[in-house]
Amino acid sequence: MRTQTADQIGVCSWSLQATGPGDLAEKVKKLGLKKVQLGLTPHRDDPGTWEGTQQILGAAGISVVSGMFSTIGEDYSTPQAIRETGGIVPDRHWEGNKSISQAAADLARQMGVKLVSTHAGFLPHEPSDPDFDKLSGRVAELARMYSAIGGSLLLESGQESADTLLMFLGEMAKRGVKNVTVNFDPANMILYDMDEPIEALRKLAPYVQQVHVKDAKRTTVKGQWGEEVVVGTGQVDWVAFVRILAENDYAGDYIFEREAGDDRIGDISKGIATLKAAMAAVSSQA
Repeated sequence: MRTQTADQIGVCSWSLQATGPGDLAEKVKKLGLKKVQLGLTPHRDDPGTWEGTQQILGAAGISVVSGMFSTIGEDYSTPQAIRETGGIVPDRHWEGNKSISQAAADLARQMGVKLVSTHAGFLPHEPSDPDFDKLSGRVAELARMYSAIGGSLLLESGQESADTLLMFLGEMAKRGVKNVTVNFDPANMILYDMDEPIEALRKLAPYVQQVHVKDAKRTTVKGQWGEEVVVGTGQVDWVAFVRILAENDYAGDYIFEREAGDDRIGDISKGIATLKAAMAAVSSQA
């Protein structure tokens, strides 16, 4: 069992709503952190990367530990809208999304970043689905871009159950693709009403190379979004979460992602305290 420590904690660049690299560095320092997952393309309301970001962060003692790219035309207004528009599912955007992925891979190579995550979109739940082979081929094609830089393509969890994602990872293995892994986001499992996060993590842990630290409350109305909340105030059991990772000798990072609320620094700070307490509790039980 590997001890999980505060040194593993970082934050998503897009969560801090920074106006530029200097502002981003200041906000990361306010949180007392030294690690960032950097948006390699514009993500939601985030302007994306800026010239000299890595150098400015480096001068502040902050390292870019992973990247993320978003796909074209994502509509998060409702769960049904993102099902139709998310990831690499829409045929009309496939060529454009390939170009975005290649640009992100090229930037990651320049920055020495080996882990890049994305939402693939809603994966088919059965291999018999006509789209299963098509989407498997698309993910494999993107993964080869990251294999060429010695890196991994991390699929962000949440838009499918753990069992569906495991099946999809098995298909990648059959195709000889070894660098598709998981960025596990427990809140997404709740927000999308797809799975129970702790049991899902237990199943997926061997494939997890990075986790997002985010919390949520499940919807009471089928087909509507759950609610993202401050870490420690939602339905994720953080002690169990850390324990499973520790038991699986997890050596990756815990990256805070906050996409709601007007006090990102304050909210994330509260979450960091919750996560550190969970790490301490697991360590004391070891």
